Formats: sequence, structure tokens, C-alpha cells
Amino acid sequence: MAVEFTSSNFQSEVLGSDKPVLVDFWAEWCGPCKMIGPIVEELHNDYNGKAVVGKLNVDENPDIAMNYQVRSIPTILVFKNGEVVDKIIGAVPKTVLSQKLEAHV
Repeated sequence: MAVEFTSSNFQSEVLGSDKPVLVDFWAEWCGPCKMIGPIVEELHNDYNGKAVVGKLNVDENPDIAMNYQVRSIPTILVFKNGEVVDKIIGAVPKTVLSQKLEAHV
């Protein structure tokens, strides 16, 4: 199962990671978020050991979403060395997310 990022673990799990991190900003009520949810799970398995892949619920962690100016969901941010290196807004195919993550592995 993909990592669940929260306000309490974001610093250590995302910003402090020595691997690239893909964060799916989502909410329970978001239809497109539900469409890419299974893709995020697949990427978590595909990149196990090479990258960290997880989700952050914007309703439960609004401070993080505001900090990264997430205004629409789903938004996917790719972090490397604690910095945002890529951003995808909206539901996209697995191949797009894979390519974005692969570029930083």
C-alpha cells in the first residue's frame, strides 16, 4: 500500500528522503483522484526500493497543500532532495506518471 503522508511525517518521509518521492495530493470526494488512486498503488509497487510513492489527503492536511500551492486535485508532486522537481495536475495515464518519476530515479 502506498505511503500515507501527513503533516506529522511529511518532513521526514518526503523532504528528508534520500530517494525521489512522488506525492499524490487527493481527497475522498474527488472523482479523478479515485481514478488515479490504483495507479499510485501500482507505482508504489513498481518503484519499491527505488523511490517513495504515497498519498496526502488535502482535507486532513491542508497546511501541506497550502504550502505547496495545491489549488486543484489531483496534483502530483515529485520531490528530490527535499525540492519539488516536477508537477502534474489532473488525472493522467500511468505512463505519464512513470516517465516523470523515472526521470528522477
